[in-house]
Amino acid sequence: SFVLCGVERMKNWKPIFIENSKIPVWLSHLAPLNIGAITIFFLVFSRGEMDEVTKRHETIHFQQTLELLVIGMIGIYVWDYLVGAWKYRNDWEGQNNPRGYPYASGANKAYFRIRAEQEAYGNELDEDYLATRPRFSWITKYSV
Repeated sequence: SFVLCGVERMKNWKPIFIENSKIPVWLSHLAPLNIGAITIFFLVFSRGEMDEVTKRHETIHFQQTLELLVIGMIGIYVWDYLVGAWKYRNDWEGQNNPRGYPYASGANKAYFRIRAEQEAYGNELDEDYLATRPRFSWITKYSV
């Protein structure tokens, strides 16, 4: 009961947003996409100013990190990416990402097929999602 109460209270926790940062610019050189914002632990770094959709997307990632702690989140994220990179290496041309833009490569599609990203992209427009978001469901609801 005490633990459940604490977990429920964490739904209201928000990360610290740091706008106009160079970190997404630097990390974009390593990633298969152009990073606009990224959640690292309890911090969200953004290239420019963030709109509410971006803040909601990154807060979903922050909540995922709270659920799995940092190491668990990194492990599942990297695993999903590697599985997707192999799975979609020849299956991406002529297809669009969740925002309607064409995939640039199999690695780019693999990023969008990460379960954590599917939850964030799929719910970033829902203003009530964070208040009603079921804990841990993204791990089993989505598949790479």
